[in-house]
Amino acid sequence: MNAVSSVELKRPIWQSIALLTLGFWLSASLLLDWVIMPSLYVSGMMTQASFASAGYVIFWNFNRLELLSAGLVLTSVLAMCNSQSKWRRSAIILSMLLLAIALVDTYLLTPQMSAIGLELNLFQTIETPATMDVLHGGYWILEAVKLLAGGTLLGWCWRR
Repeated sequence: MNAVSSVELKRPIWQSIALLTLGFWLSASLLLDWVIMPSLYVSGMMTQASFASAGYVIFWNFNRLELLSAGLVLTSVLAMCNSQSKWRRSAIILSMLLLAIALVDTYLLTPQMSAIGLELNLFQTIETPATMDVLHGGYWILEAVKLLAGGTLLGWCWRR
C-alpha cells in the first residue's frame, strides 16, 4: 500500500530555452514599441537635435538582442525538430521568418531611418521626410508579423 505516484512535468531543455527566449523577446518588443518609444515621442524627443543618434543607440542595442534571440529560437526549434518527430516543420519556417525580420530591422531599417533622421544643417527646420514614413510603416508591418509569428511559435512550444 506504499505505492507513491510521481507525476513529473519536465520539458526538454531546448523547449524551455525557446519558451524563455520567445517570452523575453516578445515582451521586450512590446515594451519598446508601446511604452518606451511613445514616451520619448510625447516628451519631445523628435524636436531634439540628437534624436536620430539617440534612437540609433537604443535600436542598435535592441537589434543585437533580437539577433541573439532569433538565433536561439531557430537553434531550439531545429534541435526540437531533430529530437521529436511530432514537432511541426512549419515551426522551422516561423523561426527562420523571425530571424529574417531581425536581420532586416538590424541591417536595413534602423540604419536607413537613422541616416534620414540626422540633421545635416542645424539652422534649417526640416519636417519628417516622406521616406521616413514609409520606413516606419515597413517597421510596423514587420513588428506585427514578428509578434504574430512569435506568438504562434510560443503557443506551439507551450502546448508541446
